Amino acid sequence: MNVRGIRGAITVKENTAQQIEDATYEMMNEIINLNSINENDVISIIFTATKDLNQQYPSTIIRSHFNWRDTPILNFEEKDVVNSLEKCIRVLIYIHTDKEKKDMVHVYLREAKNLRPDLCLK
Repeated sequence: MNVRGIRGAITVKENTAQQIEDATYEMMNEIINLNSINENDVISIIFTATKDLNQQYPSTIIRSHFNWRDTPILNFEEKDVVNSLEKCIRVLIYIHTDKEKKDMVHVYLREAKNLRPDLCLK
């Protein structure tokens, strides 16, 4: 069994708890479904959010909507880089899998598609 990383990102229009919750759920649901992940596969999850998103921790959505209680999750603030994408939530999920790196499906939604257009073409 291998350890693989899966990336994802999504943007929101406004800094509200509801928009952060909805976007995080949408992104994670897509990643989980496209990669056939269950909680036992997951080693850990790291979320980052741009500094303009401070109304909700993305990790709370994993606990409340997916009921993943045994997975270590951290939230960080994304480095503030001039002219970078605003109102963006990013995730890095480490999993155990038999799949090859090339078989991991990374998910970039909404304006975040511009971050990795090469991965959005898969």
